[in-house]
Amino acid sequence: MPLARKAPAADVHYRIEPTDLHAHLFTVTLTVRRPAASQELSLPVWIPGSYLVREFSKNLQSLKAQQGQRALQPVQLDKHRWQVQCTDNKPLALTYQVCAYDSSVRTAWLDASRGFFNGTSLCLRVHGQEQQPHTLELVRTAATAAWAAATGLRSLAVDKQGFGLYAAADYDELVDCPVELGHFWVGRFKAGGIAHQFVVAGAAPSFDGKRLLADTQKICETAIRFWHREGKAPFKTYVFMLNAVGDGYGGLEHRNSTALICGRRDLPRQGEARATEGYTTLLGLISHEYFHTWNVKRLRPAEFTSYDYTRENYTELLWFFEGFTSYYDDLLLRRAGLLDDATYLKLITKTINQVLQTPGRSVQTVAQASFDAWVKYYRQDENTPNATVSYYTKGSLVALCLDLALRREGKATLDDVMRALWERCAGGPMTEADLRAVLEELTGRPFDKELAHWVHSTVDLPLSELLAAHGVALKADRPQLAQRLGLRVAENHSVQIKTVLRSGAAEKAGMSAGDEWLGVEVQGQGWRISKLDDVTFYAGNHTSLYALIARDGQLMRLPLELPPAQAAGVRTKGRRNTASGSMTPDTISLTVTDAAALGRWLA
Repeated sequence: MPLARKAPAADVHYRIEPTDLHAHLFTVTLTVRRPAASQELSLPVWIPGSYLVREFSKNLQSLKAQQGQRALQPVQLDKHRWQVQCTDNKPLALTYQVCAYDSSVRTAWLDASRGFFNGTSLCLRVHGQEQQPHTLELVRTAATAAWAAATGLRSLAVDKQGFGLYAAADYDELVDCPVELGHFWVGRFKAGGIAHQFVVAGAAPSFDGKRLLADTQKICETAIRFWHREGKAPFKTYVFMLNAVGDGYGGLEHRNSTALICGRRDLPRQGEARATEGYTTLLGLISHEYFHTWNVKRLRPAEFTSYDYTRENYTELLWFFEGFTSYYDDLLLRRAGLLDDATYLKLITKTINQVLQTPGRSVQTVAQASFDAWVKYYRQDENTPNATVSYYTKGSLVALCLDLALRREGKATLDDVMRALWERCAGGPMTEADLRAVLEELTGRPFDKELAHWVHSTVDLPLSELLAAHGVALKADRPQLAQRLGLRVAENHSVQIKTVLRSGAAEKAGMSAGDEWLGVEVQGQGWRISKLDDVTFYAGNHTSLYALIARDGQLMRLPLELPPAQAAGVRTKGRRNTASGSMTPDTISLTVTDAAALGRWLA
């Protein structure tokens, strides 16, 4: 199919061809029209929005260079950098292959039915020319003749299926616009006058695309009104790219698009009016990533003013950019009419319990958790809950507390703060000092004490007090056995111990992550267990028993004291917690005491 119109390539041009679908290989031809005499190139080691060094260069192979008819030899400088000695200002062509075998939203994928890539995985950075215009050409092959393409890049000369030439203002924009390839469902709508496209790969025949579009449109319109009242969004088009799989979940934000993954069964289904829990979770993910279009892609940490693709980029502000976005994702669903009050409070309850049942909240502040994301959040192990706290979940509770505290004083809301930050920072880099300044400007008083306690210490948040002021009562609930024991487990014919929480009964008994809990011995009699509830069934009224454990091929008999089943005291009133505090993780529930007050908050 001919291209819509001809257009010239930029001085930095990438030709992307899905060469071998079964070998998962893309072939990339990079043409640098005006190279330096000693031209350096590199592939990023991370992708913005996902704070882990992922070493994308491990998938790059067969790098060759040529200038005219002369073959050149690229010299590898380190794990992700190369250098080519050439004649300056004469076109330099480099070809290489990338193995695309990661189906996540962070890297690249290619097989016989679908392709996907982020520029950070495929596009070598041309040092010294990062600020020059870039073009990207998507090439159709015989094997992909019936495929379509979707991306947030500006089209220059593309066919009706989306293959052809695209433009980016610079390298940052190029790698911030992922590309979806293959057979996918396409839907379109407008929100705030902006054209939006939604592509879905892997959906089952029962998929209700009309409902997904209508609900997503409500989310987008609500978010645009939140940030701009009557103003316009800071982008001209937007693309949602969703890959529906057997089992999966995740998303990664970009400047005018987002890449998403969900379970196939979480998509809305034709003929079903009720929103499933999975579909509600998907809508929350869509809301979260769309909110990031403002909060982290534009309004962003000052440390991210210019991305350094060669190393970790540290900031203590992920509690704000991820946590506050996590607060607003579900709140905007409520404002868009996609959640009722009961469902919204259920989601907040889940978040509160996740934080309260994380002993690491007594060890690490949420600001420290932000800084440590590179080595802790994205590299979780059996000790993670004991050593760290999530800047997503606790950050969202910091936002909740700040919003409720502001509303109680009656001079501003967190909505006002977010919009004022946008104006103050011109939709660009910000610091915590900017947040402090805006809070004082809007309320007439400093919020240094609150931020010191809630963000820079391990003091528990004053959730009970602040929720009560807005018509919601927080009360302690009877904990489940896993919480009483301080365990996180998997159950499949036996109980596999995944995590042993700090200072719990299981830790005191000597249990370890990786143990298989086979049975219990009560009053000299042994019983086989296949699920955790079997423990209390066989223990009856006895609180002292032996846990029969398999570890590294050895059978062990560990003395275990079952904690009482009554509700634990909930430490959510601003008191300092310690790692040696209550051995039973807190479990709470929320009930409405004043519907009018709740309505004013959620409106």
